Amino acid sequence: MKFKIEWFDKLASTNALMRERFGQGSDIESGHIVAAHEQTAGRGRQDRKWLSTAGTNLCFSLFVQTKAELMDVPALTMAAALAVAEMLGRKNIDATLKWPNDVLVDGRKICGILSERVERTSAPKTGIIVGIGLNVNMSSEEAGAIDRPATSILIETGQATDLSHTLDDLFPLLEYWIGEWEKGGFSSLRTAWTERTGSLGKPLTVHDGDIKKTGTLAGFGNHGELLLQTTDGIETIWAGDIS
Repeated sequence: MKFKIEWFDKLASTNALMRERFGQGSDIESGHIVAAHEQTAGRGRQDRKWLSTAGTNLCFSLFVQTKAELMDVPALTMAAALAVAEMLGRKNIDATLKWPNDVLVDGRKICGILSERVERTSAPKTGIIVGIGLNVNMSSEEAGAIDRPATSILIETGQATDLSHTLDDLFPLLEYWIGEWEKGGFSSLRTAWTERTGSLGKPLTVHDGDIKKTGTLAGFGNHGELLLQTTDGIETIWAGDIS
């Protein structure tokens, strides 16, 4: 995959800009990246805000041209999460993965990923926009002001990092893991994902709006969906927050 990067000083949302351009018929190809030094109206899952002051976090969106169906989108998110976790490992940061789209360090969020499938009939094309928000230079004070436990590369290593250099470090790993996804979907990711997610049989609670389900981790389905062992049997979970 050949990457083409557009950097902006400030954007409301990298995902929103790429989605708008795609919808307007722009010639966006696989590997096209929109990145911002500051993001003012980013969104995560369940419409949570994902804001980034100038030079603090790496916020970017990557377009992957594909005819993959909607049910294959979660596995691409997982591929991107594996890339981030491996990059952090090369910086001596031990990262784990939290289904469906978070990268954690000691239970604290360092990265969130939001993917969406897009399709247009004018200049026909389908693809997936992968939005990644990685905490790079967030301070301990800034992390403490967030309503959920958070950390950053700066907090973990004590060293500030240039955002563009961090993105450069991610490129070969994104290329590898997305390539694995393109070859075999979640089946190509299953072993690596499971190793970084935790042991089977661990207790879980899944929240999806007002619905709460408890059980143990039974594994993952063919598309990366969570399999929850409950007293009534195994339930398939496609979306939700786990604790």
